[in-house]
Amino acid sequence: MVAYFFDFGIFATIRLHLNIMVMEDKLVKEVIFNHPIDKVWKAITQGSEISKWFISADFKAEVGYKYRFTATEEHGSTQISGTVLEANPYTLKYSWKVGEAPIETIVSWKLESQGATTKLLLEHTGISKIGGKAAVEAFNHFSMGWDACLSVLPNYLNGEATQPAH
Repeated sequence: MVAYFFDFGIFATIRLHLNIMVMEDKLVKEVIFNHPIDKVWKAITQGSEISKWFISADFKAEVGYKYRFTATEEHGSTQISGTVLEANPYTLKYSWKVGEAPIETIVSWKLESQGATTKLLLEHTGISKIGGKAAVEAFNHFSMGWDACLSVLPNYLNGEATQPAH
């Protein structure tokens, strides 16, 4: 059996075995913010705050809470829903289901205080459950979406006027 291994850094590792694609689907984003951990935690866990920088949100960081995000018309008014699975300072994890898609993925946020700064680690997993080329397309779409969101968050934390990323 001929195996080829391609490493695309922190974004994806894809192995091709003949014509079968296996995707290790851990999307990882890491950002350092020049803000205290509690300020970043509030921005990612309170629906009213999430709505200001990310997406319109009916969200509470309470285990079992069934949340709903609604994208702007510009972004197709997409509905994202799921359930909060973990909410312990400073770890947040929830399921993620786009529209009526039958597949749920998992989004995890972990914060770590580093003195006057905060390290944010975001992981989005389970994307390979989508299957085939659609999984690779979804992975790339999610990666670009998280990049857009995380590029807006520093401005919001700095108190600058922002439009939600989605």
